[in-house]
Amino acid sequence: MRTDSIVGIFDLDITSQSHLTRKFLAAAEKTGQVVNAAEDIPKSFVVCRDGGKSRVYLSQMASSTLLKRAESGLL
Repeated sequence: MRTDSIVGIFDLDITSQSHLTRKFLAAAEKTGQVVNAAEDIPKSFVVCRDGGKSRVYLSQMASSTLLKRAESGLL
């Protein structure tokens, strides 16, 4: 994943409390935009946009860890 395509990195526990986020994730799942990269229960999700297409990646890593990796170029 290219870091310049990342729209946002979100904590799933915090953001899923909003009905808008749940609606967004449900719509992304329905249209096949969700990629589950978590082997266990996901803790975060990353929204990416590349070439007009959106993807939502579910991750078992904390959003703070993903952010640090993205900033250091390790993502």
